[in-house]
Amino acid sequence: MPTVLTYSDMALRILLTVVASGAFGFDRSVEGHPAGVKTTMLVALAACLAMLAANSLLDTVGKAPDSFVTFDVMRLPLGVLTGVGFIGGGAILKRDGDVIGLTTASNLWFVTMIGLSFGAGLFVLGVVGTAVGMAILCGLRVVERRLCSLSLPRGSNLKCLTALVT
Repeated sequence: MPTVLTYSDMALRILLTVVASGAFGFDRSVEGHPAGVKTTMLVALAACLAMLAANSLLDTVGKAPDSFVTFDVMRLPLGVLTGVGFIGGGAILKRDGDVIGLTTASNLWFVTMIGLSFGAGLFVLGVVGTAVGMAILCGLRVVERRLCSLSLPRGSNLKCLTALVT
């Protein structure tokens, strides 16, 4: 990974982040879930920008001989990840014995990692992570629907999905 980025390097990282997170957000929006396109794209873009900022600060790592302060650039993306975890925790609710919002929280945390990956220039990791994540979201939705339609009478799918998740 180069320590000095060109504008085209930064643009490519931002573009890949927006495309990948947009796919996750579109999936959420189509299914009528919270944290759709705009939310997932903004969260992932913030993570990407944090990694780009950390990358641009790499040459300032360490401390000056006359200072007691050590500059650690990795605190910036770690802070973003922690903050998104906090936001995700707020998305999880318990209502009438059911826990909701787990997929929303995990989706936000996951697109944060996608943004950090692309922002760090780890393109293969970002692409593979996006592909596997989308396969999990889309593929398991099909499996859940088939299992629910086979096991319970029509109209009971909500309880079936809740039983599968917990």
